[in-house]
This record gives sequence, structure tokens and C-alpha cells, in this order.
Amino acid sequence: MIKILFSRVCQALFVAWSVGTLTFVLMRLIPGDIAYRIAAGRYGYDYVDAEAAQAVQTELGLDRSGIELYFNWLWDLLHFNLGNSLVSGEPVVQALSHQLGHSLLLAAAATGLSLLIAIPVGLYCGRRVNQWSDHVALFSAIIIKAQPVFLIGLLLVLVFALHFNLFPVAGFGSPEYLVLPALALALSMAAMSSRMIRNSTHQVLNAPYFQFARLKGLSHEQAFTRHGQLNIALPVMAFVGIQAVSLVEGIVMIESLFSWPGIGHALSHAIFRRDIPVIQGAALLMGLLFVAINTLVDISQYLLDPRQRLAKQQVMA
Repeated sequence: MIKILFSRVCQALFVAWSVGTLTFVLMRLIPGDIAYRIAAGRYGYDYVDAEAAQAVQTELGLDRSGIELYFNWLWDLLHFNLGNSLVSGEPVVQALSHQLGHSLLLAAAATGLSLLIAIPVGLYCGRRVNQWSDHVALFSAIIIKAQPVFLIGLLLVLVFALHFNLFPVAGFGSPEYLVLPALALALSMAAMSSRMIRNSTHQVLNAPYFQFARLKGLSHEQAFTRHGQLNIALPVMAFVGIQAVSLVEGIVMIESLFSWPGIGHALSHAIFRRDIPVIQGAALLMGLLFVAINTLVDISQYLLDPRQRLAKQQVMA
């Protein structure tokens, strides 16, 4: 357990440095006047001229060298200071802490909904490999996964919001606003998770230990409950952790599409305004969230799988 936590802490430190550095460099490679974009974000494009842009550049010190600005940012990061927004002046930590809860709510709802879809479909198809239902599920998974997540969101809006008028188009408030963005992410995740559960189920049902359990007199359901479920859950749990990458990517697009007040929505607006501290803070937080999710998956597998604990004990012995 200590080794797992130590390796993940080292990974988190590397992610914090690499994500922040890459974001810092990329934002300065984008063509255009950063000071003009920041001034437009503050006052609006109709009230910005060269004089206002020059004033913003002098105020924020944007005329300094990139090396100086980078090391100033690195020094602040070592002191856990993400700075203030260049547009609003609000501390980045305060803004992101407010938006983090909304993003975590959306991610948790999408993950839970994807498992509610993927688990029954995967178990059903795993017991009926190469039957027509398995082929239909495979074709549906390929079609859904091939679509960008924002296109899935648009289709859900057209069908359930505009045509049937069952859910609001966008915004935040009552639980109804959560359904469509969570469903858009869940469908994309469930397309792959269902196939992983299907393959794991098929392998378990044909494994020697499962056949031996049946020979001992256990019924199919008893053998599946005692010997099958945990062996199916372990690889699926690891795969859900890997899907955290696509979840983080999808949140940026879905939050922007549905005007969900999370980190992804704030990141898209910050990129348009060239609000570099907010961009760096949001990207950094997303990278750390990915590390945290993988840490939880590793710890869960370590606690659930006695083979990992036995292997560690043998190495220590």
C-alpha cells in the first residue's frame, strides 16, 4: 500500500510540472495579442483599443521575457499558489474549488450511469457469445464509440430536449439538468465497458476453476457468485480507471455544450480569453484528478485481490 501511494505521489508531482509547463508553452505559441484578448475579456470587444491592451500588458507584466514568467510561475507552484485570474482578478484556487464540485458530480453521475448500462449488457452478452444479441451489442458499441461525445450530446438535445421536451437544453439547477450531460458521457463510456465485461464474463465461464466448481456440485449461479463475479470485477475496475482519460476529455466538451458550470466549461472560456493562470490551474487539476482516480483503482484492486497481497508478502520475505 505504501509503495502504491509513494509511486502515485511521484506521478502527481511529475504531472503537475509537465502539465503546467506544457500549458504555459502552448498558450504563448498561439498567434494573437494576449493583452488584447485579456482586455476584451475584461471590458468587452466593443470597448477595447490599443491603449487599453497596452495598459493591461503593463499592469500584468506581459512584456517580460517568457523565461522570467515561467520561473515566477514555477516558484508560485512550489508554494501552492496558482495565482489570480488575469480577467476577473479572482484567485484561481477559489474559482476552481467552486467548479470542482460540479465537475465531480457530473463525472460520478456519468460513471455510475455507464456501469448501470454496461454491466447488464456485458453479462448478458458474455453468456451468449456469438449469438444475435451479442452481434447487435457489438455493432451498437462500435457506432456509439465512433461518434465524438459532443455529437452524442447534440443528438440527445435534439431528441429529448427539443423534440420530446423532457429535459432542459442546458444550464444548472434542478437534477433534470444533470441527465443529458451525464447520459452523453455514460453512453460513450458504456460502449467500451460493456465489451470489456462481456469478454471477462466469457473468459470466466470457460476458465478451468469455474468448470471445476461446477463439477463439485455447485449450480451455475452459485459458481458464478462465488468464483466469477470478483474475477470479472478486477479487470473491469482497471479498465474504468483507464477510461478516466476519456472522461476528463469528454467533460471539457460536454460542460461547454450544456453550459455546465464545471472545470471544463471554465477552461474553454479561459482559453478564449487567454487567461493563462486559470488555464494552467484547470489543466493541472484535471491531471491530478486522473492520478487520483488511478490511485483509488490501484488501492481497490490491492484490497480485493489476495494474489497481489500474497505477491507483495513473498517479495518482502
